[in-house]
Amino acid sequence: MTVSNRRGLWTALITNPSGVVGGILLLLVLGAAVLAPVLSPHDPNETRLNLTFQPPGTVGLVLGTDDLGRDVLSRMLYAMRASLEVGLLAVLLALVVGTFLGLMAGYWRKLDWVVSQITDVNLAFPYIITAVALAAVSGPSASGAAVAIGISQIPVMTRVVRAETLRVKSSDFVLNARTMNASGAWIVTRHILPNAASAIIVQATVIVPTAVIAEALLSFLGLGTRPPQASLGVMLSNAQSYISQAPTGAIFPGLVIVVICLAFNLVGDALSDALDPMPVPRKRRRLSRSPS
Repeated sequence: MTVSNRRGLWTALITNPSGVVGGILLLLVLGAAVLAPVLSPHDPNETRLNLTFQPPGTVGLVLGTDDLGRDVLSRMLYAMRASLEVGLLAVLLALVVGTFLGLMAGYWRKLDWVVSQITDVNLAFPYIITAVALAAVSGPSASGAAVAIGISQIPVMTRVVRAETLRVKSSDFVLNARTMNASGAWIVTRHILPNAASAIIVQATVIVPTAVIAEALLSFLGLGTRPPQASLGVMLSNAQSYISQAPTGAIFPGLVIVVICLAFNLVGDALSDALDPMPVPRKRRRLSRSPS
């Protein structure tokens, strides 16, 4: 990406309301997760049985305490960190493997049938069922949850990259490279992958919130992060036993999940608009629907 293209992308993002709001939320979420050890007023695992179910606003306890007297704010900061780590690791796995398989299937037609059949079989099952099954086999752990979620998202990334590869493969510059006897690996790495990068980036921003929700579900079911370590799913699981007595124990982690998903979705929408190489004007879109 040239300097002018980077400037154009930045201008498109900062002039897009979704990009601005999503970027601010994303910076706040990432900043809170990275700076959790600095921002946390207490040890997230410190139990104080004489301070159980303290309401939000108590002196020294901004969001109150849970059933074991642990500071909810401190646990939530570390829970955000754990959930984002699992989500980003899952996305990295899906990104690497899915991009590789998508490029292979899209460019080399002999491999397309094999990869497509495997992808179709995996897509026949809801991703969350696949993640739960894999996590149950590997055992409860944060790393196991990340691998399970990442594997469940590989078929989606493969489909996206394959479609982009087929689109770019028919471009004139790819055909010219073939006439110059360029190797398939050179064409894929120098032409197809850079031109498919925008779709890959946008799809990655879509997978992150999906992975965060999946991690929360796995931890809620006891297949992800293991207590007493903080996780948004673990906090929701603990809060369900005393939801009527202290509803804030479930409300705050749920709001954090909503904010994380909203931030990535808004940024993803803004990136999709900014990276769209050929935006179609509204007037032309309407004309294209009318009969000739």
